[in-house]
Amino acid sequence: MEMRRITGKARDETLIEMKSAMDSQIGEECNGHSLNNSIEDRGTQLPGHTETDRLQQNKDTVFFRDGVRRIDFILSYLDDKDGEKKQERRREFEANLKKAGLELETEDKSDSDDLKTYFLKIHAPWEVLATYADVLKIKVPFKESDIPHGQDVPLEWLSRPFRLPEKVMRPQPDYFTSPFDKDKIDFFLIKNRDTFFPPSTRNRIVYYILSRCPYYKEDCKETDKKGIKRLLNNGTYTSAFPLHDCRYWERNTNEQCESERYHLYKNWARFLCFYKEQPLNLIRKYYGEKIGIYFAWLGFYTEMLFFAAVMGVICFTYGVLSYDDNLTSKEICDPSIGGSIVMCPLCDKKCSYWKLNSTCLSSWQSHLFDNEGTVFFAMFMGIWVTLFLEFWKRRQAQLEYEWDLVDFEEEQQQLQIRPEFETRCTDQRLNQITQEMEPYLPLPKKCGRFCLSSVTVLFWMLLIVACITGVIVYRLAVYAAFASIMKDSPTKKIHLVGSLITPQLATSVTASFINFVIIMILNFFYERVAIWITDMEIPKTHLEYENKLTMKMFLFQFVNYYSSCFYVAFFKGKFVGYPGNYTYMFGKYSRLRNEECDPGGCLIELTTQLVIVMTGKQVCGNIQEALLPLLRNWWCSRKARKDQYSRWEQDHDLQNFSQLGLFYEYLEMVIQFGFITLFVASFPLAPLLALCNNILEVRVDAWKFTTQFRRPVAAKAHNIGAWQEILNVVAILSVVTNAFIVSFTSDMIPRLVYLYAYHHGSEATMSGYINNSLSVYDISQIPLLSTPEEGAIPAWFNSSFITTCRYRDYRYPPGHQRQYSHTMQFWHILAAKLAFIIIMEHVVFVVKFFVAWLIPDVPSEVKARIKRERYLIQEYLHNYEVEKLKIQLSQSFIIEPKPEVCTATDKHGVLSECL
Repeated sequence: MEMRRITGKARDETLIEMKSAMDSQIGEECNGHSLNNSIEDRGTQLPGHTETDRLQQNKDTVFFRDGVRRIDFILSYLDDKDGEKKQERRREFEANLKKAGLELETEDKSDSDDLKTYFLKIHAPWEVLATYADVLKIKVPFKESDIPHGQDVPLEWLSRPFRLPEKVMRPQPDYFTSPFDKDKIDFFLIKNRDTFFPPSTRNRIVYYILSRCPYYKEDCKETDKKGIKRLLNNGTYTSAFPLHDCRYWERNTNEQCESERYHLYKNWARFLCFYKEQPLNLIRKYYGEKIGIYFAWLGFYTEMLFFAAVMGVICFTYGVLSYDDNLTSKEICDPSIGGSIVMCPLCDKKCSYWKLNSTCLSSWQSHLFDNEGTVFFAMFMGIWVTLFLEFWKRRQAQLEYEWDLVDFEEEQQQLQIRPEFETRCTDQRLNQITQEMEPYLPLPKKCGRFCLSSVTVLFWMLLIVACITGVIVYRLAVYAAFASIMKDSPTKKIHLVGSLITPQLATSVTASFINFVIIMILNFFYERVAIWITDMEIPKTHLEYENKLTMKMFLFQFVNYYSSCFYVAFFKGKFVGYPGNYTYMFGKYSRLRNEECDPGGCLIELTTQLVIVMTGKQVCGNIQEALLPLLRNWWCSRKARKDQYSRWEQDHDLQNFSQLGLFYEYLEMVIQFGFITLFVASFPLAPLLALCNNILEVRVDAWKFTTQFRRPVAAKAHNIGAWQEILNVVAILSVVTNAFIVSFTSDMIPRLVYLYAYHHGSEATMSGYINNSLSVYDISQIPLLSTPEEGAIPAWFNSSFITTCRYRDYRYPPGHQRQYSHTMQFWHILAAKLAFIIIMEHVVFVVKFFVAWLIPDVPSEVKARIKRERYLIQEYLHNYEVEKLKIQLSQSFIIEPKPEVCTATDKHGVLSECL
């Protein structure tokens, strides 16, 4: 069955002609009843005038005033005093809607709650639904599925508390489906025409018509004036939306309504259901496949985070249990070892000499995250991210089959030209496919807009770098202040916290908070800039617009959120120099010496940075999504309890779900995905934080969709779009970043090299590692610019007895013929670091590719089901055509007409028996 592609003006005219031509044919095949007759018949089956009167009194209904025709879409508008052009547009638009077969009913502004707003109710009769379902090739059931859902799971009783009722999980039986064909109505399982197309399909079809219906007169030359989006943009209509089927806190009193919104709120949107599975089939049935696939991905991502969180907790527990076996920290804290080692100043003038045991607490804290389990967990996460992406492909393939998306192609409504493109592009050219003139953007203009957009993005990237540089300057300047305050034992002013923090930790925490505030401010402004420059590029289609905006926003947020973590992980403490030859940020006379790491490494600072930025983002996001709308929700709930507050007014007062609504939800989760993969080696508990956040996120998003947003127009999507490729890139990059973190940020490799190559003694232990890892410098050779001030020198420092200080590096001592140059141990450690990076990357990538090869993207069971369904469709269609031909031939040989010819019902019964 081929899909006929109809485009442009010819398409709209053809559709109207097809609809008109099919009126009589469809009527004959349905026992000869017309639409009006069927409405009258249905009206006699209703409770009568009493029910209709009650529906008119209670305006909380999804039906027209007759109580029979369902409201498929709502348009609202205000009657402006000087809006004659808008009135003319509305008259023409509504007249063309009627020509297309839609039925309209208007609610006067005097009946609205604010006495200002008109509401136009739209109903699509059967003829329109059948015509456009054929054009869009919407799949509908033709036979109940005889394939079982699956075998019984062992110990099924264990999962019973997490399961929802079957009627919620599967709101309708499984059917074999086929694209709708109005010439083969008898082929499909049409029990009731009013409910054959679900409300989500009905609003899709109506929106398809609204987005293409013109609002110009027949003799007008401006044929580009068409579509509800342009009417919304120019203010002709204020909103356009399908209706929710009921209030979310109670069922619909009309038995004809499904009350699916109530079931979603009761079983899905409440936080008390956080441990329950998601009713994905009901979500898809009510909101459409595009929203359903988002919640399926979010739920699957949360489930996979459970395994990463468990492994992270195990690694963190290992760090806690091995706390007492940490000889390195014991040596630092030992008064006879760490207390006797005098360290060189960490900044010029303000910083003084200090004893190594002053970093005792931070070395213990660092051990919690920087231990042998760090290497294992980094490799585990490299494999976990591959398993997550591969198993998601399988889950996605299963959903594609269950939701009839196997043969899905991007629909015309997703690829239609944007109204902004038609308005702003005055140049025309011939479309080689449709042979019609269409607007286009010339190449010189396109290149100019692209260059301006690229320069703007680059400017904002440099702005982020400038802000990060400012935070680094803050670190360097404030560190001297903290060091001067904490140079001795805690003073009275900081007695409560002075013993718990070091100058490095105080600087890192305050800088992280400042950096987080800068991130949120830049993000607020750039979000608007990204939309502006994307609009300036004038993308042709909505899909192209969304992809362009996705790349701009992710690129910016990637740099914005991760740049500070990259600095701490890969730059801090790597370009310091040594006493007498320090490296300065803006030259020697800037007096801003590059930062050094603690003797225990920079990993604890990376952990601090990651926790503050990641946790802060998640907390701010949840506050913005959940707490702020509570007041609005409370007010709307109070207002909605009025009996005369109509269903369309209740939904009109809700927030509009924009076309980019899911974009921000995906962006939030992908940024979080980057945190738990790119830097997870520094903080094994990151997956646990993400898991706790996502358990809340699923219910917050469900609550928003169910209670705060108007019902979105149902849309199809068979995957998560461009986000899939972004996740793949982040997954590959995460292997590289974690390998470098273990090698260059963690102190793991130097410790292992010392343990197996440089330890002196019969038993391999870490004793003596601290003394081995610190080089010696002659205090008398320290330049005057770096010499501590008189007031900064502590009381315990005696220049007569202390002639040398120590610093973190591997260099020859003073007096050696190669003094202050790197030792062989430095080069051995560097070689070990590079070797570890190569080995870890190759091991993880080999396992990744092996796992990807081992796990097929489409499960074998799904492949078998797809083949069986295609086989059955061909077989049933063949039998249907054969039996239909037999009936036609048998009727052609009848010479005398019989009093009663076989009706469509009898014909359907005969064909059913034959099939």
